[in-house]
Amino acid sequence: MKPPLEVVLDTNVLISALRSRNGASFELLRRVGTPGWRLHVSTALLLEYEDVARREVMAAWAKPERVEAVLQFIAANAVEHGISFRWRPFLSDPNDDFILELAVSAGARYIVTHNIRNFTGADKLGVTVTTPGKFLKTLRTIQP
Repeated sequence: MKPPLEVVLDTNVLISALRSRNGASFELLRRVGTPGWRLHVSTALLLEYEDVARREVMAAWAKPERVEAVLQFIAANAVEHGISFRWRPFLSDPNDDFILELAVSAGARYIVTHNIRNFTGADKLGVTVTTPGKFLKTLRTIQP
């Protein structure tokens, strides 16, 4: 059996999944905890998920109590990491540096995001940056 793909989801993927039940972002959220891949989070990322999701919930299919359930589901099914190093600034958007640091700390091969340009240079650290749709295609080759 192949080892799981190690992944960090950018906040915009979660928000996209909360806005629409259609599309690759929602499908990835639905597949959290299934074989073939493993989601990695940090306290900082979970807090960002919560902050942005609570602000965006009015335009989403999920009601506030559903957002809480989604966040609890993610926390229960992801591997949490403490980050003990920083390379800031590394990326063009310094607000995304902590996501890259998490990916490196976790040994994650992928960062899944809608903002690929924000992660230019991540490949120098062995991290592939991809969109939800492309990652879902990769995942489907492992678990149809």
